[in-house]
Amino acid sequence: MISVYHKDGLDELLKKLNAEGVKFLSTGGTQQFIESLGYECTKVETVTSYPSILGGRVKTLHPKIFGGILGRRSLESDIAQMEQYDIPAIDLVVVDLYPFEDTVASGASAEDIIEKIDIGGISLIRAGAKNFNDVAIVPSKAEYGLLLEWINAQGAETTLAQRKTLATRAFGVSSHYDTAIHSWFQNA
Repeated sequence: MISVYHKDGLDELLKKLNAEGVKFLSTGGTQQFIESLGYECTKVETVTSYPSILGGRVKTLHPKIFGGILGRRSLESDIAQMEQYDIPAIDLVVVDLYPFEDTVASGASAEDIIEKIDIGGISLIRAGAKNFNDVAIVPSKAEYGLLLEWINAQGAETTLAQRKTLATRAFGVSSHYDTAIHSWFQNA
């Protein structure tokens, strides 16, 4: 699952993931970017049977996406429910959040700032980090190089320790993001 605001630096990671046989699932602009590089990419809407709604405010917030991330691969009941509801296992989540702090710093209107509060992205980060036993979460473009280094060394498989490292970074990104939003609300 790849859903990013900034696309810079993503092409090299996508090239290596594609070479390793990783299948891509993505949203609107990111999906178009992936396809523009010549890679196949499944639209989130294909999995959810539901379009992006409310002006793009709701794209990934769906049980088939979050079930695919949060499903515990070692728990038979989770696997059975994933099969029952045709939920695909999602083993890698790559996210780059809306630029909330940059938007605030630009002097944008309160309305524009509110629209840069990422909901789906932060939820994807938290879900991927929570299920680090089964999912690698890349919570910002700052981690692209780290994942690329691991893939170059060992292929498209991550270790539990590596996934825990990414989860730790993910909760750091989440904490920083929420702190910035909290601060803006306190001072707005």
